[in-house]
Amino acid sequence: MPAPRKSKTKKRRAFWLKQLHTWHWVSAAISLVGMLLFAVTGITLNHAASIGAEPAVTQSQGTLPASVLAKLPAAGAATDPLPADVARAVAGVVPLDPAGRQADWSSEDEVYVAMPGPGRDAWVSIDRTTGEVQAEVTDRGWISYLNDLHKGRNTGGAWAWFIDLFAGACLIFTITGLFLLQLHARHRPLTWPLVGLSLAIPLLLALLFIH
Repeated sequence: MPAPRKSKTKKRRAFWLKQLHTWHWVSAAISLVGMLLFAVTGITLNHAASIGAEPAVTQSQGTLPASVLAKLPAAGAATDPLPADVARAVAGVVPLDPAGRQADWSSEDEVYVAMPGPGRDAWVSIDRTTGEVQAEVTDRGWISYLNDLHKGRNTGGAWAWFIDLFAGACLIFTITGLFLLQLHARHRPLTWPLVGLSLAIPLLLALLFIH
């Protein structure tokens, strides 16, 4: 091969190596903490049955003034949130804020608002006749909280966007890693056998032991 052509090939290789290394380390830095979180919670989810946790249940109650109670809409099939004044009043008598949460208006006796979150269940009910507010929070602990973050369960839109962006960073990390393996494979004979094992092991486990 003529010298100018060799020089051009080396320059092209150096360019792509630099680009791949840059994208690889940037995506690794962005996704590092997320990968650590999802790896740890992958273990806790896989052994969820053997990780004991005693849920802590907290109940509270209060009463809404008649002037606030009168602002409740009539029973119906809607799932609109509580009126702002009513939500503020509820948050003032129990330690839960139902603002913006969908409410169940189907009953003539009460209004019910489910307020689940990661690692917990919670609800508020309002007696339409007496104005009595009942609230309950069931806290399942920090492991359950992290597990729900892993699953995206009851975590809201912002966390859903984070998972999508994190997954994108992981894809960049793995794809650039694959190209880097290809560029270095000539000097590392075990590269492709190890990559093959990364495919063969889960594939064989799925075919042989998952029914």
